[in-house]
Amino acid sequence: MALQETPMLHLDCGDCPIRHRAVCARCDADEIGRLEQMKYYRSYQAGQTIVWSGDRMDFVASVVTGIASLTQTMEDGRRQMVGLLLPSDFVGRPGRSDAAYDVTATTDVVMCCFRKKPFEEMMLKTPHVAQRLLEMTLDELDAAREWMLLLGRKTAREKIASLIAIIARRDASLHLKQSKGTHAVELPLTREEMADYLGLTLETVSRQISALKRDGVIRLDGKRSITIPDFDRLLEEAGDDSDGGLLV
Repeated sequence: MALQETPMLHLDCGDCPIRHRAVCARCDADEIGRLEQMKYYRSYQAGQTIVWSGDRMDFVASVVTGIASLTQTMEDGRRQMVGLLLPSDFVGRPGRSDAAYDVTATTDVVMCCFRKKPFEEMMLKTPHVAQRLLEMTLDELDAAREWMLLLGRKTAREKIASLIAIIARRDASLHLKQSKGTHAVELPLTREEMADYLGLTLETVSRQISALKRDGVIRLDGKRSITIPDFDRLLEEAGDDSDGGLLV
């Protein structure tokens, strides 16, 4: 899929909502200037495919706003959602020419894209960028291991609570620093998508969300707006402690 630029959309790096945690987080003014020369923005509507698995990618990118999903398609046509891309997450791999997964916009998405060859050349000369990308890659590995635990060992109730907690932690509008207090979060997935992602049925997802609401763990405002009265309580329901570790 050819990626077309969106010239009418431009954010100054100093005003970027993900600046503090994106791949460019540690860049100085000169390095930001070099990134400015190679960057462009692309917007996608909810449901639009950003890239297909196997497509050649001549760009890498950071998600600025919105949520995208990573999906793997099996030989018999079955599809499994294997990950979510949230604001500040990195798309594409320097040194790899093809996409490993289908990437689809779950909500409307804006991406800050960098032309791959200039970005790879900058990585070789700019330790800040390479180190930050390594840190993000290790965080992604930790997240993958967390999902292995979630999908393999947790109950349906714990899975739903865990998904809500993960999204709340990463919600760019919240900047959660601690687990105290009341927080609101907008779920980026429909209940059908949650069921697909968590390996549950739609009925189970709806039943467990209703149970969490009934027990006061969450409050619902419509189908997707969720208020978390006590984040520690939510983590307990997810089988985690206040630091996000597994309760034993």
